[in-house]
Amino acid sequence: MRGQIRAALTELIPAKKPAAIGVGFGGPVDWKTGQICRSHQIEGWADFRLGDWLQTLSRLPVRVDNDANSGTLGEALHGAGVGFNPVFYITLGSGVGGGLVVNGQIYHGAKPGEAEIGHVRLDRSGTIVESRCSGWAVDAKIRRLKTTEPDSLLVKLIGDSTGGEARFLALALEKDDTEAKRILNETAEDLAFGLSHVVHLFHPEVILLGGGLSLIGESLRAAVEEALRGFTMAAFAPGPQVRPAGLGEDAVPVGALELARAVAATA
Repeated sequence: MRGQIRAALTELIPAKKPAAIGVGFGGPVDWKTGQICRSHQIEGWADFRLGDWLQTLSRLPVRVDNDANSGTLGEALHGAGVGFNPVFYITLGSGVGGGLVVNGQIYHGAKPGEAEIGHVRLDRSGTIVESRCSGWAVDAKIRRLKTTEPDSLLVKLIGDSTGGEARFLALALEKDDTEAKRILNETAEDLAFGLSHVVHLFHPEVILLGGGLSLIGESLRAAVEEALRGFTMAAFAPGPQVRPAGLGEDAVPVGALELARAVAATA
Protein backbone atom coordinates (compact mmCIF):
# COMPACT_ATOMS: atom_id res chain seq x y z
CA MET A 1 0.00 0.00 0.00
CA ARG A 2 2.72 2.50 0.91
CA GLY A 3 4.60 1.60 -2.26
CA GLN A 4 1.52 2.31 -4.35
CA ILE A 5 0.99 5.67 -2.65
CA ARG A 6 4.64 6.60 -3.10
CA ALA A 7 4.49 5.73 -6.81
CA ALA A 8 1.28 7.67 -7.32
CA LEU A 9 2.65 10.79 -5.63
CA THR A 10 5.83 10.61 -7.66
CA GLU A 11 3.72 10.72 -10.82
CA LEU A 12 0.94 13.08 -9.77
CA ILE A 13 2.78 15.88 -7.97
CA PRO A 14 4.96 17.01 -10.92
CA ALA A 15 2.00 16.71 -13.29
CA LYS A 16 -0.73 18.37 -11.22
CA LYS A 17 1.33 20.61 -8.90
CA PRO A 18 -1.04 20.48 -5.90
CA ALA A 19 -0.78 23.05 -3.13
CA ALA A 20 -1.61 20.56 -0.37
CA ILE A 21 -2.89 17.04 0.33
CA GLY A 22 -6.08 16.08 2.12
CA VAL A 23 -6.88 12.54 3.28
CA GLY A 24 -10.07 10.87 4.50
CA PHE A 25 -8.89 7.72 6.32
CA GLY A 26 -11.15 4.81 7.23
CA GLY A 27 -10.64 4.70 10.98
CA PRO A 28 -10.00 6.84 14.06
CA VAL A 29 -7.43 9.57 13.40
CA ASP A 30 -5.73 12.19 15.54
CA TRP A 31 -6.67 15.00 13.20
CA LYS A 32 -4.25 17.44 14.81
CA THR A 33 -1.17 15.29 14.13
CA GLY A 34 -2.32 13.07 11.26
CA GLN A 35 -1.56 9.92 13.26
CA ILE A 36 -3.75 6.86 12.74
CA CYS A 37 -5.19 5.82 16.09
CA ARG A 38 -6.56 2.48 14.94
CA SER A 39 -6.66 0.81 11.53
CA HIS A 40 -9.44 -1.67 10.83
CA GLN A 41 -8.94 -1.85 7.07
CA ILE A 42 -5.16 -1.72 6.56
CA GLU A 43 -3.06 -4.10 8.60
CA GLY A 44 -0.08 -2.56 10.34
CA TRP A 45 -1.20 1.06 10.15
CA ALA A 46 -2.27 1.48 13.78
CA ASP A 47 -0.30 4.40 15.28
CA PHE A 48 1.18 5.16 11.84
CA ARG A 49 1.99 8.86 11.45
CA LEU A 50 0.36 9.11 8.04
CA GLY A 51 0.40 12.90 7.88
CA ASP A 52 4.13 13.16 8.59
CA TRP A 53 4.92 10.39 6.12
CA LEU A 54 2.95 12.04 3.32
CA GLN A 55 4.47 15.43 4.10
CA THR A 56 7.98 13.96 3.92
CA LEU A 57 7.23 12.29 0.58
CA SER A 58 5.48 15.25 -1.01
CA ARG A 59 7.03 18.26 0.75
CA LEU A 60 3.50 19.65 0.88
CA PRO A 61 1.20 20.55 3.79
CA VAL A 62 -1.05 17.60 4.67
CA ARG A 63 -4.32 17.27 6.60
CA VAL A 64 -5.61 13.83 7.60
CA ASP A 65 -9.06 13.20 9.04
CA ASN A 66 -11.49 10.33 9.44
CA ASP A 67 -13.28 9.37 6.22
CA ALA A 68 -16.78 9.93 7.62
CA ASN A 69 -15.73 13.38 8.84
CA SER A 70 -14.34 14.10 5.40
CA GLY A 71 -17.53 12.87 3.74
CA THR A 72 -19.63 15.04 6.04
CA LEU A 73 -17.57 18.09 5.10
CA GLY A 74 -17.99 17.33 1.41
CA GLU A 75 -21.76 16.96 1.74
CA ALA A 76 -22.11 20.03 3.94
CA LEU A 77 -20.20 22.33 1.59
CA HIS A 78 -20.99 20.86 -1.83
CA GLY A 79 -23.71 18.23 -1.47
CA ALA A 80 -27.14 17.73 0.04
CA GLY A 81 -26.20 19.66 3.19
CA VAL A 82 -25.70 23.00 1.45
CA GLY A 83 -27.88 25.61 3.14
CA PHE A 84 -28.24 23.64 6.40
CA ASN A 85 -26.40 24.13 9.70
CA PRO A 86 -25.50 21.96 11.54
CA VAL A 87 -25.25 18.98 9.19
CA PHE A 88 -25.08 15.38 10.40
CA TYR A 89 -24.07 12.71 7.88
CA ILE A 90 -24.32 8.96 8.42
CA THR A 91 -22.77 6.45 6.05
CA LEU A 92 -24.33 3.00 5.90
CA GLY A 93 -21.85 0.64 4.29
CA SER A 94 -19.84 -2.35 5.48
CA GLY A 95 -19.84 -0.43 8.77
CA VAL A 96 -21.67 2.64 10.02
CA GLY A 97 -19.87 5.97 10.41
CA GLY A 98 -20.91 9.55 10.88
CA GLY A 99 -19.81 13.13 11.14
CA LEU A 100 -21.04 16.54 12.24
CA VAL A 101 -20.27 19.85 10.54
CA VAL A 102 -21.08 23.09 12.36
CA ASN A 103 -20.61 26.49 10.72
CA GLY A 104 -18.75 24.86 7.85
CA GLN A 105 -16.22 23.11 10.14
CA ILE A 106 -15.93 19.49 11.26
CA TYR A 107 -16.87 19.12 14.92
CA HIS A 108 -14.17 17.01 16.56
CA GLY A 109 -14.47 17.23 20.31
CA ALA A 110 -11.71 15.47 22.26
CA LYS A 111 -9.15 13.25 20.50
CA PRO A 112 -9.57 11.32 18.29
CA GLY A 113 -12.81 13.16 17.50
CA GLU A 114 -15.07 11.01 15.32
CA ALA A 115 -18.86 10.98 15.61
CA GLU A 116 -19.03 7.20 16.02
CA ILE A 117 -22.77 6.80 15.54
CA GLY A 118 -22.17 3.18 14.53
CA HIS A 119 -21.02 2.40 18.07
CA VAL A 120 -23.96 4.04 19.82
CA ARG A 121 -25.68 1.38 21.92
CA LEU A 122 -29.28 0.43 21.28
CA ASP A 123 -29.63 -1.40 24.59
CA ARG A 124 -27.75 -2.18 27.79
CA SER A 125 -26.55 -5.56 26.54
CA GLY A 126 -24.20 -3.94 24.04
CA THR A 127 -26.14 -4.08 20.76
CA ILE A 128 -24.82 -1.21 18.63
CA VAL A 129 -26.19 0.60 15.60
CA GLU A 130 -23.57 -0.98 13.34
CA SER A 131 -24.59 -4.51 14.31
CA ARG A 132 -28.18 -3.80 13.22
CA CYS A 133 -27.99 -1.22 10.44
CA SER A 134 -24.78 -1.79 8.46
CA GLY A 135 -24.83 -3.38 5.04
CA TRP A 136 -23.44 -6.65 6.37
CA ALA A 137 -26.05 -6.71 9.15
CA VAL A 138 -28.88 -6.33 6.64
CA ASP A 139 -27.24 -8.98 4.43
CA ALA A 140 -27.34 -11.36 7.40
CA LYS A 141 -31.01 -10.63 8.07
CA ILE A 142 -31.84 -11.46 4.47
CA ARG A 143 -29.77 -14.67 4.49
CA ARG A 144 -31.69 -15.90 7.54
CA LEU A 145 -34.86 -15.79 5.45
CA LYS A 146 -33.59 -18.82 3.52
CA THR A 147 -34.33 -20.81 6.66
CA THR A 148 -37.27 -18.93 8.17
CA GLU A 149 -39.15 -17.77 5.05
CA PRO A 150 -37.85 -19.83 2.12
CA ASP A 151 -40.85 -18.98 -0.07
CA SER A 152 -40.51 -15.19 0.22
CA LEU A 153 -39.90 -13.12 -2.89
CA LEU A 154 -36.71 -11.72 -1.37
CA VAL A 155 -35.24 -15.23 -1.02
CA LYS A 156 -36.12 -15.96 -4.64
CA LEU A 157 -34.45 -12.75 -5.77
CA ILE A 158 -31.16 -13.42 -3.97
CA GLY A 159 -30.98 -17.00 -5.28
CA ASP A 160 -27.56 -18.46 -4.58
CA SER A 161 -25.92 -15.07 -3.97
CA THR A 162 -23.60 -14.87 -1.00
CA GLY A 163 -22.72 -11.39 0.17
CA GLY A 164 -24.34 -8.11 -0.81
CA GLU A 165 -27.86 -9.47 -0.42
CA ALA A 166 -29.10 -6.02 0.63
CA ARG A 167 -28.86 -4.90 -2.99
CA PHE A 168 -32.03 -6.91 -3.71
CA LEU A 169 -34.04 -5.17 -1.00
CA ALA A 170 -35.18 -2.21 -3.12
CA LEU A 171 -36.58 -4.47 -5.86
CA ALA A 172 -38.40 -6.62 -3.31
CA LEU A 173 -39.88 -3.48 -1.75
CA GLU A 174 -41.11 -2.32 -5.15
CA LYS A 175 -42.96 -5.65 -5.42
CA ASP A 176 -44.46 -5.18 -1.95
CA ASP A 177 -42.71 -8.18 -0.42
CA THR A 178 -43.76 -8.64 3.21
CA GLU A 179 -40.34 -9.74 4.48
CA ALA A 180 -38.58 -6.91 2.66
CA LYS A 181 -40.90 -4.40 4.34
CA ARG A 182 -40.29 -5.99 7.73
CA ILE A 183 -36.52 -5.79 7.34
CA LEU A 184 -36.75 -2.21 6.09
CA ASN A 185 -38.92 -1.07 9.00
CA GLU A 186 -36.80 -2.93 11.56
CA THR A 187 -33.60 -1.38 10.22
CA ALA A 188 -35.10 2.10 9.92
CA GLU A 189 -36.42 1.97 13.48
CA ASP A 190 -33.05 0.92 14.90
CA LEU A 191 -31.29 3.60 12.88
CA ALA A 192 -33.78 6.26 13.94
CA PHE A 193 -33.39 5.32 17.60
CA GLY A 194 -29.62 5.77 17.34
CA LEU A 195 -30.05 9.05 15.49
CA SER A 196 -32.47 10.35 18.11
CA HIS A 197 -29.49 10.74 20.45
CA VAL A 198 -27.79 12.89 17.83
CA VAL A 199 -30.91 15.05 17.60
CA HIS A 200 -31.22 15.51 21.35
CA LEU A 201 -27.54 16.35 21.81
CA PHE A 202 -26.60 18.34 18.69
CA HIS A 203 -29.85 19.47 16.99
CA PRO A 204 -28.76 19.21 13.35
CA GLU A 205 -30.97 20.93 10.78
CA VAL A 206 -30.54 17.99 8.44
CA ILE A 207 -29.48 14.35 8.65
CA LEU A 208 -28.01 12.94 5.45
CA LEU A 209 -28.13 9.23 4.66
CA GLY A 210 -25.16 7.98 2.61
CA GLY A 211 -23.33 4.76 1.85
CA GLY A 212 -24.38 1.70 -0.11
CA LEU A 213 -27.44 0.85 1.99
CA SER A 214 -28.87 4.33 1.42
CA LEU A 215 -29.29 3.36 -2.25
CA ILE A 216 -32.49 1.60 -1.16
CA GLY A 217 -33.80 5.11 -1.69
CA GLU A 218 -36.95 6.91 -0.67
CA SER A 219 -38.48 3.99 1.20
CA LEU A 220 -35.56 3.96 3.65
CA ARG A 221 -35.39 7.74 3.96
CA ALA A 222 -39.11 8.05 4.67
CA ALA A 223 -39.10 5.17 7.16
CA VAL A 224 -36.17 6.66 9.08
CA GLU A 225 -37.75 10.11 9.15
CA GLU A 226 -41.08 8.77 10.37
CA ALA A 227 -39.51 6.62 13.09
CA LEU A 228 -37.25 9.47 14.19
CA ARG A 229 -40.26 11.68 14.89
CA GLY A 230 -41.50 9.11 17.37
CA PHE A 231 -38.18 9.02 19.23
CA THR A 232 -37.73 12.81 19.44
CA MET A 233 -39.18 14.83 22.31
CA ALA A 234 -42.14 17.00 21.37
CA ALA A 235 -40.30 20.23 22.22
CA PHE A 236 -37.95 19.59 19.29
CA ALA A 237 -40.68 18.86 16.75
CA PRO A 238 -40.64 18.61 13.80
CA GLY A 239 -36.94 17.84 14.14
CA PRO A 240 -34.33 17.68 11.39
CA GLN A 241 -35.03 16.90 7.79
CA VAL A 242 -33.80 13.47 6.70
CA ARG A 243 -32.40 13.58 3.17
CA PRO A 244 -30.37 11.34 0.90
CA ALA A 245 -26.73 12.35 0.56
CA GLY A 246 -25.95 14.02 -2.73
CA LEU A 247 -22.36 13.21 -3.64
CA GLY A 248 -22.38 9.42 -3.51
CA GLU A 249 -18.87 7.95 -3.58
CA ASP A 250 -17.43 11.43 -4.20
CA ALA A 251 -18.32 12.67 -0.69
CA VAL A 252 -15.04 11.64 0.93
CA PRO A 253 -12.76 12.85 -1.92
CA VAL A 254 -14.62 16.18 -2.10
CA GLY A 255 -14.24 16.57 1.65
CA ALA A 256 -10.55 15.69 1.40
CA LEU A 257 -10.13 18.45 -1.18
CA GLU A 258 -11.65 20.86 1.32
CA LEU A 259 -9.20 19.62 3.97
CA ALA A 260 -6.37 20.30 1.51
CA ARG A 261 -7.76 23.76 0.73
CA ALA A 262 -7.88 24.62 4.43
CA VAL A 263 -4.37 23.44 5.24
CA ALA A 264 -2.96 25.17 2.15
CA ALA A 265 -4.52 28.44 3.28
CA THR A 266 -2.73 28.28 6.62
CA ALA A 267 0.61 26.92 5.40
